[in-house]
Amino acid sequence: MKIIEPSLIHDWDKEPCGKEVTVSTKLYKDAKDLYESVDESLHDDTVMYEVYSVSSQSEPGKLNWGLTVMHPVKVNGECNMTRGHFHENMDCEEYYWCSKGTGLLMLMDEEGKCWCEKMYEGSLHHIRSDWAHRLINTGDTYLKVVACWPADAGHDYARIEHSGFTYRVYCEGKDIIVKERRTNE
Repeated sequence: MKIIEPSLIHDWDKEPCGKEVTVSTKLYKDAKDLYESVDESLHDDTVMYEVYSVSSQSEPGKLNWGLTVMHPVKVNGECNMTRGHFHENMDCEEYYWCSKGTGLLMLMDEEGKCWCEKMYEGSLHHIRSDWAHRLINTGDTYLKVVACWPADAGHDYARIEHSGFTYRVYCEGKDIIVKERRTNE
């Protein structure tokens, strides 16, 4: 019997690496529409977050693995966040595990009711199949979140772009402030 090296490695202090890992980078210029207002002090090429992923063929029974690295950026005091999404396949759940940093996992049901779970090193989060989800970095360091989800889940960003999450999260000093989104946004 032959013993071989793994094709993928995920050192918890670093990012996953291997031939199958893809990286997607979200810059401020591509995320401005997520925030309440434009922050002229941020350069368009400011990195907001990176997503490292290992994707399987999109079929039942296959799994994807990923790591999102949220940078400690504030946009006029509003905390850095991902776009957020529902799954296209409403039968697919997901797990998030916070490996570094502090933040919030914003969840929203299909009726638009929102709530957040605290994220910190070691916290594990089960995301039901009918919940939209978004990561928010509330800390002064990187927020690193590992994810595992079914390969056939898909991402439904359109529902979020149409109706959006109903709350925004800000940091004022060490305080986390949650504000209901204005209805004209």
